[in-house]
Amino acid sequence: MAEKKSNPLSEIVFNVIVPSVILMKFSGEAQLGAVGGLLVALAFPAAFGGYELVRYKKYNFIALLGIVSVLLTGGIGLLELDTKWLAIKEALIPGLIGVVVFGSTFTKFPVVRKLVLNDSVLNLGLINERLKENNNQHLFDRCLTQSNYMFASTFLFSSIMNYILATVIVTSKSGTEAFNEELGRLTLLSYPMIAIPSMVMMMGIFYFVWRQIRRMTQLETAQIFKAQ
Repeated sequence: MAEKKSNPLSEIVFNVIVPSVILMKFSGEAQLGAVGGLLVALAFPAAFGGYELVRYKKYNFIALLGIVSVLLTGGIGLLELDTKWLAIKEALIPGLIGVVVFGSTFTKFPVVRKLVLNDSVLNLGLINERLKENNNQHLFDRCLTQSNYMFASTFLFSSIMNYILATVIVTSKSGTEAFNEELGRLTLLSYPMIAIPSMVMMMGIFYFVWRQIRRMTQLETAQIFKAQ
């Protein structure tokens, strides 16, 4: 039976839209209040992340960091810490992922190799055979190393942009209605301003690897990819 995958639309709704609306529109004293609004808003991504971990068995570093990020945000708001800690937290999460990706370059299992060289999508047997025939295996390994560096840089980009956005947008004292509204605005803006550019950068990396495979193997696209 094919493995079920999470729905990207559900991820956006539960992790971005619903929390943002609650934080911006229902954090007043006449609604949920600052503390209640923060707790209810963060409950959605926390519950969704927990569901993903259990339902789809996504017990991985990135998924766990996502839940930790939500808990840290709640802690900053509930403990009324300085908003600089929110900016640091926003930068820390993608920064840690970037460090792991960069570090994997020096192991036998670079992250990009695991992501790109998927036997269910690519004809790896034929690709490896052609690489050996053309004596290009070492060049392809170098290509994957370069791609891993580029992949790590996308998280560096996210880390820097997260810090800048959090610093510019969230300026009110934590634990207040204004803080919640700004946090909601940050959540809403971070997706188009950070996630989408990062996604485009990643697509560029995959395109680069595909072009290198074609050049080094002399295979056509139909031969590289398995028929679905």
